[in-house]
Amino acid sequence: QVQLVESGGGLVQPGGSLRLSCAASGSIFSINTMAWYRQAPGKQRELVAVVNSVGITVYADAAKGRFTISGDNAKNTVYLQMNSLKPEDTAVYYCNSNIKRRSGDGDLEYWGHGTQVTVSS
Repeated sequence: QVQLVESGGGLVQPGGSLRLSCAASGSIFSINTMAWYRQAPGKQRELVAVVNSVGITVYADAAKGRFTISGDNAKNTVYLQMNSLKPEDTAVYYCNSNIKRRSGDGDLEYWGHGTQVTVSS
């Protein structure tokens, strides 16, 4: 099986920073993409940022200029550096990945359990 385990969430004041990590483990042949999504109370889950295996990144408008996604292919890990945090960034942040478990297989999508980020004074 494959597991995605997030860490790094917590409580931070407005204007502060947090760094989220997500490590993929298990039966992995290759990872196509790793991404961060978030879901605030009463809202739909939304994409924050995604990085592919060659380092191409895409950001949601709300994340541009403040968040940076990066990946460590050797560690099967993705990071999300979040700066200048705002109260509206408060949400559960979920790691997402499209993973090939064996050569010749198609990609399967996996989700982590989420980590809470709260931005409040």
